[in-house]
Amino acid sequence: MRRATPAKWAACAVVVALAATGCGGGSDSGGSGADGIVKSSWTDPQNPLEPANTNEVQGGKVLDMIFRGLKRYDPKTGAATDMMAEKIESTDSRNFTVTLKDGWTFSNGEKVTAKSYVDAWNYGAHIRNNQKNAYFFGYIEGYEQVHPEKGEATAETMSGLKVVDDLRFTVELSQKFSTWPDTLGYAAFAPLPRAFFDDHDAWVSKPIGNGPYTLSSYKKGSMAELRRWDGYKGPDKAKNGGIDLMVYTDNNTAYTDLIAGNIDLVDDVPAAQLKNVRADLGDRYINTPAGILQTLAFPFYDKAWNTPDGAKVRTGLSRAINREQITDTIFQKTRTPAKDWTSPVLGAEGGFDDTLCGEACEYDPAAAKRLIQEGGGIPGGQVKITYNADTGSHKDWVDAVCNSVNNALGNDRACVGAPVGTFADFRNQIGDRKMPGPFRAGWQMDYPLIQNFLQPLYYTNASSNDGKWTNEKFDDLVDRANAESDQAKAVETFKEAEKVVRDEMAAIPLWYQNGSAGYSERLSHVALNPFSVPVYEEITVN
Repeated sequence: MRRATPAKWAACAVVVALAATGCGGGSDSGGSGADGIVKSSWTDPQNPLEPANTNEVQGGKVLDMIFRGLKRYDPKTGAATDMMAEKIESTDSRNFTVTLKDGWTFSNGEKVTAKSYVDAWNYGAHIRNNQKNAYFFGYIEGYEQVHPEKGEATAETMSGLKVVDDLRFTVELSQKFSTWPDTLGYAAFAPLPRAFFDDHDAWVSKPIGNGPYTLSSYKKGSMAELRRWDGYKGPDKAKNGGIDLMVYTDNNTAYTDLIAGNIDLVDDVPAAQLKNVRADLGDRYINTPAGILQTLAFPFYDKAWNTPDGAKVRTGLSRAINREQITDTIFQKTRTPAKDWTSPVLGAEGGFDDTLCGEACEYDPAAAKRLIQEGGGIPGGQVKITYNADTGSHKDWVDAVCNSVNNALGNDRACVGAPVGTFADFRNQIGDRKMPGPFRAGWQMDYPLIQNFLQPLYYTNASSNDGKWTNEKFDDLVDRANAESDQAKAVETFKEAEKVVRDEMAAIPLWYQNGSAGYSERLSHVALNPFSVPVYEEITVN
């Protein structure tokens, strides 16, 4: 799962008024040509940069630059294409043989082998290592032995992984999963060198990967320096000298620095600047559809929000939100009111259905009042929407949502925003189950499958099921969909599972988000992929 929030470079934190005078350095400080350095806005990731322990977009940006896995998602179409995989074969959608391309190495010179993958996946899955993405290995045979729901592990490795030779390994899944190979572009499935296991602390302080960049340095609260690795074996070599990711805690300040020439790239234009961005940047402003859905999640671990009639309250809140007005006025139509729990980038064949949510996503104050009353009323008499406050855009839309709810219910205190200072603190509070009510739960797809919009978020005990919702019917439908060898039938079964999410209003879908970015005159060939992340290796410095 990916979650993003822009940030402000810490060096500017106490002198915001001077942001335009050069906190990010001069516009010519990064050089030019093939060795030019791109300065881009960023925010500190929640966790150390381990592939199996990073499930938010800021850490993911770095991992996507320093690692390449078996698959890669096409930066234009999102399609899963072979990268390190020479081929992935199966005759039954359960047993797979993976053959690697020869000649690849990590940046320390170590050869990437089948063992590099098998060891990495076993590490990521084992309960002892407490990796946030462990769940992604849950379909491999033997996962329950290394990561039991209760108690200690009874095995050190998953029985479904076997090294055949340097370039081949086999994978046995616990059930059929016809589209499993398409998940393997996600960073959790990256290979790891021996250095990761031999001196873990040293590796974490300076990760070693096999991608087009190396991480030269990272100082929390300041900057991460990535530099082109000329020994990279893949077809997507970096066309610049490197990327400096500058830490910001306010994307308005990042935008100001971009206009002043102190940085080169902002990959999340703040809502407050959307009225001005065309005039400021012209063709250097990017606004393109992305696989991002903004939702409100609920703390189902709180009995007050998990009552027998709670679905009526949650659906009532959904009907109290005027999505059309908010996306028009706050986001200047760079968001589209949500009609389901996936994304239009999937297309109809991939499972997107703009009729699925139906009236449950339509603004109707009278219906909202009635449903909330029938469901027993708002717990505690007030909705508190928790969000991270280190970006102005979240405050803007949370305030707008609350205004809409308050107007619909005729109570100016029915809904209030509950800001948390930083993204990291926000995520930690979610992990500690401390949410007092609905909370921001933006979802950026890990891979372009309907499965990825549903299973990680709503399946019982799934990796990104932050609200701890559980429903046996939903789980069963997901299992059946994954086992279906016919992709079209699998999609239809996933849509049936999505209807359970709708009927229970497991989360309120708000709007689909476009990727937005702005860049300086120093750069060319800037684009966002379907995940709304800059295609860093394609950027050239003029």
